[in-house]
Amino acid sequence: MTRTSPALHAVTWAWPDGTVAFDRLDLQLPAGRTGLVGANGSGKTTLLRLLAGELTPQAGQVSGVEDVAHLAQDLALETEQTIAGFMGIDGVRTSLRRIEAGSVDPADYAAVGERWDVEDRARAELARAGLPRTGNITGTNVLDRRLGELSGGEVTALGLARILLARPAVVLLDEPTTHLDRQARERLTETLSTLRGTVVVVSHDPELLEGLDQIAELREGRVRWYGGGWSSYAAQVRAEQEAAEQALTSARADVRRQRADLVESEQVLARRRRYAQKMYATKREPRAVMKLRQRAAQQSAAGYTRTHQDRLDRARERLADAEQQVREDREIRVDLPDTQVPGARVVLHTEGLVLRTGRAIELELRGPERLALLGANGSGKSTLLHTVAGRLAPRSGRVDVRVPVGLLPQRLDLLDPDLSIAANLARRAPAADDNQVRARLARFLFRGDRADQHVASLSGGELFRATLAALLLADPAPQLLLLDEPTNSLDLASREALVSALACYGGALVVAGHDLAFLDQIGVERAVEL
Repeated sequence: MTRTSPALHAVTWAWPDGTVAFDRLDLQLPAGRTGLVGANGSGKTTLLRLLAGELTPQAGQVSGVEDVAHLAQDLALETEQTIAGFMGIDGVRTSLRRIEAGSVDPADYAAVGERWDVEDRARAELARAGLPRTGNITGTNVLDRRLGELSGGEVTALGLARILLARPAVVLLDEPTTHLDRQARERLTETLSTLRGTVVVVSHDPELLEGLDQIAELREGRVRWYGGGWSSYAAQVRAEQEAAEQALTSARADVRRQRADLVESEQVLARRRRYAQKMYATKREPRAVMKLRQRAAQQSAAGYTRTHQDRLDRARERLADAEQQVREDREIRVDLPDTQVPGARVVLHTEGLVLRTGRAIELELRGPERLALLGANGSGKSTLLHTVAGRLAPRSGRVDVRVPVGLLPQRLDLLDPDLSIAANLARRAPAADDNQVRARLARFLFRGDRADQHVASLSGGELFRATLAALLLADPAPQLLLLDEPTNSLDLASREALVSALACYGGALVVAGHDLAFLDQIGVERAVEL
């Protein structure tokens, strides 16, 4: 354990609405590279901010935050600031220029200290993160580039380069792959493999998690540790789930058995009471003897009933414990016959298509084909999907979509936040009655009252699932489904739900993304590089 590793000591932290995220949480970060996983809304970002010293707990203590670098999901940037300013080397560069011009001011030498090569090191870290390879920026002037010119992926790369330049003892990364293209993800994975000290990465990316030393799962305000990378974690969770389900089956059987024993004991006691009353009525024994027998029988009956009731109560407690250990089923099982497309049918055809970005592309899909759109950030993948969906007009050419189409955009804004999940689906499937709507939503894990939740109150994972349900269960059903970076910011449970839903989908599919493992999971047959 490194001396500077952050630790939480009996930390309690609650959100402004009073919801408790952590209650007396103890946590010590180990050396090495840790992947932090958990459902959206479980508190991963909050935990990182506590470990970085950015949040103050309502109770408990946080230690070891003196040499920590934290890369947040959304960096607050001043658009006119330069890359050098963002990396914290503007002052050193100014002093270096003065010294090169002949300055002997001690303040300049003090500002530089041992950092005579800071510009070379900064450019090297930027190159390592892949930044100079974008646009027409060369290694000699990349430090003077304005932050407002950067894309989302470049901002993430810049944030990582700043951390690498600072060489902190502890590195905390929050969803670093969200805006990265395939090449940038590979560079990040390679960079993480070289880092020493303590590194914590919040991620839903199995490829990134696979190369880490251990996985920490945040669930219900507690952290559980699993040795090894993603595949080892997944195997351990499956084994735990199987054991928990077996324990749950056994606990349910025990409750049924104890309930039956209690009923049987009550029936036995009832027969004894009837017999005693008969004996009393016929006066076959002296009254005093019968009263003694009656009192003893009552005491025995009370003890007998209490014993069986205690056994039933203990069985119910074991059942409650077993239910708590079983993870919620996240697999979507739904019939989507109306999405099926005959194999020879032309689903999509473009002719002379030039996108608004100026990119020319020819594309044709037949039957239930599954196609991936690959390419760097800014290559036009999202523009193509929105053009096919009819949301954007092309610069020239024609898009011929011959089946109903559905688009799942990166920004999940398809549903009315002021309506319930059920009401949103009813809008998209007006021919379905309320029972049919609820039955369909149950297939997407919105059972019972959950279908009445307002969209505005949903967590990120729930909103994704509700949006997916509204798309796939719409009338008419989509026979061409367009997915724009669908795994960005998805927690692992939502990712599994998406994979299981697409396994039920019978139409054509076009997916823009960098996640090759996901593309393999959903059976992509062909890829187009933009």
